[in-house]
Amino acid sequence: MSPICQIAAFGGLALLGFAASASDVPQTIKATLLSSDIQLDTHNLKPGPVAFDVNNDSDDKLTHELVVLKTDLADGALPVRKGRVPEEKLRKIGEVEDVAPGKSKKLVLKLAPGHYVLLCNKPGHYAMGMHTSLIVAP
Repeated sequence: MSPICQIAAFGGLALLGFAASASDVPQTIKATLLSSDIQLDTHNLKPGPVAFDVNNDSDDKLTHELVVLKTDLADGALPVRKGRVPEEKLRKIGEVEDVAPGKSKKLVLKLAPGHYVLLCNKPGHYAMGMHTSLIVAP
């Protein structure tokens, strides 16, 4: 192989090596939706892409959802109107809707440093305790 071909081949491999960096690989967090709680396998993450593995493991046979809000408010101190948190008045980052009992869904979001509240916003579910906090810090 000529020196020019070797350089070209090496350059192509170098470019491939930079295509997928560690910061592109999402951190995974398990979010278990229970009848009156949301359990996370961790409450602290680093900034960047996050894959939420959301599982409805409730024994109430109800469909739930997972809404991700960025807010400085405590998870139990959000405003409530007509049994729901008014998402439109807060900074909603994303959500997984209608997770049927026994089913799972995934959600990938890019999270910046800050405080997040995760909740089920089906009518009355927030008041039953279906909320928790998540901290994203370097």
